[in-house]
Amino acid sequence: MIVDDSDAIRMVLKDIITIGKHECVSEAGNGLEAIEQFKKNDPDLILLDMTMPKKDGLDVLKEIISIKPTAKIIMITATDNQSIIMQCVKEGAAAYILKPFNFEDVLSKISQVLTA
Repeated sequence: MIVDDSDAIRMVLKDIITIGKHECVSEAGNGLEAIEQFKKNDPDLILLDMTMPKKDGLDVLKEIISIKPTAKIIMITATDNQSIIMQCVKEGAAAYILKPFNFEDVLSKISQVLTA
């Protein structure tokens, strides 16, 4: 599942995961949609943006982990603020990707998280 408020970013991530032989089962453009889509689809992996309307990525992360503690979530963030990144990891994120991201980075993180 891809969660980002930017249509363009979602499209790029969808292309990357498709090339990597993965399938996007759902997308969400805000935090509330993300929770709804998670409950409906129970995806194997979530690519989750930090900054979104209606509910930010950290709140979405916490809620999804409370629903399913084994959920595999990769946070996507434009900040390199280590305290925010460490808070996400502490709350249950399996990994994080910094924006701007590159194709190899995204596929590498996805493989690491899915095989962990």
